[in-house]
Amino acid sequence: MPDAPLLGQSPTGSSPKKVKLDDVAFGDRFRGPLVHQSVRAEQAARRRGTAATKTRAMVSGGGAKPWRQKGTGRARAGSSRSPIWTGGGVAFGPQPRSYTFKVNRKEQRAALRSALSLHAERRSIAILDPATFTAPKTSQAFDLLDDWGQDAPTLVVLVPEESAAALSFRNIARVAVLDAAAVGVTDLLAAASLLVSQAALDQLTARAKQSERAVAEEAKA
Repeated sequence: MPDAPLLGQSPTGSSPKKVKLDDVAFGDRFRGPLVHQSVRAEQAARRRGTAATKTRAMVSGGGAKPWRQKGTGRARAGSSRSPIWTGGGVAFGPQPRSYTFKVNRKEQRAALRSALSLHAERRSIAILDPATFTAPKTSQAFDLLDDWGQDAPTLVVLVPEESAAALSFRNIARVAVLDAAAVGVTDLLAAASLLVSQAALDQLTARAKQSERAVAEEAKA
């Protein structure tokens, strides 16, 4: 069964306590194609899709024919707003659109298990005791990460009730703080190390293990 050290409780110099991780959520094999598909879907969903250009129909002017069809020695022209003219419209330019595409829930959960299991396999995950942060204190958070000794960037996953800990970590360079409900596969893979509270760990484990029946009941609610 995989485990992770508990940070924030052990006295300095002593070995940290271990927290057992769920075998299903943190002991799965890495499924590269599903992870790739989920990362693409998450990154596509984050695109605003607001890029827009004006076609020749949207550009003002160009109602009259610039010159007569024959006899001038110049090429034929029907409008000064043609895409080949300066100040004309854009041919086949971008228009507002949605880049999102669907990934099945079963595949999303498998990708999430893969990302969590990767951190468990690399021993780059630890459990944070947020009770040690009675008030926001960046120096305390910095010392905790320094004692842990893991590579950056670090992702800190908390729940909304643990605001003191969140405020302590948010101003440290190369440290990102996210709510457990907002963590995606992309966030987990982008982090070299993962620090989660017990409440956040329970939420991530529940998401990774969620059954098809639970999904159906959630959709009906």
